Amino acid sequence: MLYNKDMKMPEVFTRKNRILLNELTKTDFKLRYQGSVLGYLWALIRPMLLFGILYLVFAKFLRFGDEIPFYPVYLLTGTVLWSFFTECTNQGIQSLIIRSGLMRKIYFPKWIIVLSATTTALINLGINLLVVVIFALASGVSFSLSWLLVPILVLELYLLSIGLALFLGSINVKYRDIGSIWEVLLQALFYAVPIIYPLSLVVSYNEFAAKILMLNPIAQVIQDIRFSLITPETITGWGIIENIFLKFIPILITIIILAVGILVFKKKSKYFAEEI
Repeated sequence: MLYNKDMKMPEVFTRKNRILLNELTKTDFKLRYQGSVLGYLWALIRPMLLFGILYLVFAKFLRFGDEIPFYPVYLLTGTVLWSFFTECTNQGIQSLIIRSGLMRKIYFPKWIIVLSATTTALINLGINLLVVVIFALASGVSFSLSWLLVPILVLELYLLSIGLALFLGSINVKYRDIGSIWEVLLQALFYAVPIIYPLSLVVSYNEFAAKILMLNPIAQVIQDIRFSLITPETITGWGIIENIFLKFIPILITIIILAVGILVFKKKSKYFAEEI
């Protein structure tokens, strides 16, 4: 029963929202691989294929990362995290359009749609990170207590992704070009984050450019996870940025993007049914 006068309103809506979120997440996950021969295996295959291509081209032919300990694990970690960020934002942006029919039929908080889409991406990330851990151990990486920091860093990247998905998704309802523009921006952003190339390469050419690069929350999270999971020799923003206040800029950017995304989404969600 979803409504009872004797029940407190916040509790009713919390329970109802939780049930709806759970059902939408399960449906999104099933529909995404429906009709596919390999099915759920694509959650693993996509980032692994990208990793394989990047490893052959940049590690074997161009000799990137020769000086980086466990470079294959280093590259795989960056690839998996980048795949999560792109999937989370792309699916979040398009989710309102995909679920437009549902929004017209019943009333419910629209943010649940975006959250369910990004939760599906988070599930895929969990599966892929398990592969990363197995690959790391098989490659000789030793377990350390710093691995416990990884979930906190993943949460930071997830909050950044949700903020962008809420902001861009709410605009995409009216202006459908946003999704396409974002895909182009992602292509450019890919090369602005040290996924393929080691940050030490940027430092050797221009240390100031490396510091600017590490103000990007995505770069900060990827390098911090590499530092915590793979090797403490990984260069991070905490290590190369001297100013204590500048060290927290990526976290501040994440908080601002999340706050702006929530505010814009809340303002525009009233008109979604009309604009769709």
